[in-house]
Amino acid sequence: MPEVSRGRQRLAALALSLVCSTAWAEVPAPRSALDAPLFYQLLLGEMELRNSQPGQAFQLYLDAARRTRDGQLFRRAMDIALQARAGREALDATRAWAEAMPDSTEPVRLELQILTALNQLDAAGEPLAALLTKTPAAERGNLIAALPRFFERATDKRRTAELLDTALAAHAGSADTRTPALVARGRAWLAAGDPDRALDLARDSAADDPAAPGPALLAMELRTQRPEAEAIVTAHLARPDAEPAMRLAWARVLTAAQRYPDAIAQLEAATRQQPDQAQPWLMLGALQLELRHADAAELALKRYVALVQPDLPASPPSGTAESDGKPGETADTDTPPDQGLVQAWLMLAQAAEQRADFPGAEAWLARIDDPQRALEVQARRASLMARQGNVDGAVASLRQVPERSPADARAKLVAEAQLLRDVKRWQPAYDVFARAVERFPEDVDLLYEQAMVAEKLDRLPDMERLLRRVIELQPEHGHAHNALGYSLADRGERLDEARTLIRKALDLMPGDPFITDSLGWVEYRLGNLDEAERLLSQAWASRPDTEIGAHLGEVLWARGRQDEARRIWRQAQSRDQANEVLRETLARLQVGL
Repeated sequence: MPEVSRGRQRLAALALSLVCSTAWAEVPAPRSALDAPLFYQLLLGEMELRNSQPGQAFQLYLDAARRTRDGQLFRRAMDIALQARAGREALDATRAWAEAMPDSTEPVRLELQILTALNQLDAAGEPLAALLTKTPAAERGNLIAALPRFFERATDKRRTAELLDTALAAHAGSADTRTPALVARGRAWLAAGDPDRALDLARDSAADDPAAPGPALLAMELRTQRPEAEAIVTAHLARPDAEPAMRLAWARVLTAAQRYPDAIAQLEAATRQQPDQAQPWLMLGALQLELRHADAAELALKRYVALVQPDLPASPPSGTAESDGKPGETADTDTPPDQGLVQAWLMLAQAAEQRADFPGAEAWLARIDDPQRALEVQARRASLMARQGNVDGAVASLRQVPERSPADARAKLVAEAQLLRDVKRWQPAYDVFARAVERFPEDVDLLYEQAMVAEKLDRLPDMERLLRRVIELQPEHGHAHNALGYSLADRGERLDEARTLIRKALDLMPGDPFITDSLGWVEYRLGNLDEAERLLSQAWASRPDTEIGAHLGEVLWARGRQDEARRIWRQAQSRDQANEVLRETLARLQVGL
């Protein structure tokens, strides 16, 4: 598409956003200035606009605005030009407005938005400098911090970063704006694809004001591209005045990287600082549940429930569901249920299920009265039934859940397949996924899950075919690259190809502990024990998963460090005694713990 056409599209989008942000009257002039000639001129302008003559309407409004020096009329003229996709005229309106009202920041801000939409950044230096000068000193730091977001529509990211470097140089000496300026420039250079320069600016800003949250937030954004940026975050959070909100932000980053123990440490610190804030308790409970720490998860989730609904009993009736067998009410039936509370109850049911407390799990589920979550609730109930031996009844209960949309049909198939997989009925699970893929043939998640079940059935050609189809449909699917590479490595086949696939996965998902584990495992298969130990130790420190522990223990065992291997295996076994990989490893090596 030609650049002019793209510019017109951006102007149309900008016009829509500006019009939607302000309610306009047909004739917006203040009554005190609205004499008969002005009223007639504005009325004529609206008539020209309705007759598809935006150029004439624009001229009438701009002339009226210049004569009256009325900001609303200048904005109306600008809006008419934007809706007509006339960028030059819109700029004329903002510049005339700034000339008529030199103390106002609004016309300069709008001029910058239009220049950004038109990709005319070379003309943005003067209005940007004017906006910074006109903004009151007390508000200037916040404006500077927001500038990268202000220019995010610009397509030339490098030019944007250069523009901010130049404009913010004048504010590098002020104590109030120096740190925000460094952070803003860092964000701009990160967006421009220069993480090294962004990291230097993050370090400079952190040194300038260690207590400021901005440098640490920038470092969080940088972490995946420059892991050394994490030192800025940890130094900030080590301060006694670090805000709990920063700990929550870092915990979310760590959770996305599957570094659950590190995320838990931050959430525990946040709950100690602000024990009456509910959200950290919910996040903490979810992570403890993911690590299968059912008791710790329950404590955190009950605390969340008590904070959200203090008038509700902290626990359901012990070991019982509602006496009539119907779901309990969460609140007034006319009030939509709090989704965080519903999520907490679902997780509390899952924690009880992990402890094999099936009546307790059902009692938590009985509290949920939310039609939007009916399938999730029924899936948990089906899981309870299956865990108690009634697999056929569990499957039947899932199939009875009504379908309101194709998404519901897909979710039911996934829930059924997951239930069958949990009880190791691999062939029926594979068949259900096959039906789902037949109905949704380009759904990469379904194809991936079917491939994972194919491996359990030792249908390795099918697994490879399905994974390659996933990669064909979604080349950036890191898990598919990893799964295929790990499968080859685990069988000792095509190890160089396996390493290439896994490295690609790690490029797509930097720091993922399971992919790091896969790379360590292929290095072990290739005989590179030093590198294998380094990678597996890194993965274990990030995510002490049972399977990762099984692999690390085997490498240590192969290196003659049997005591260390047994220690790692015992820790892994304490997390999941039934793990098949760990049990197979110990049996193959003839090791007793």
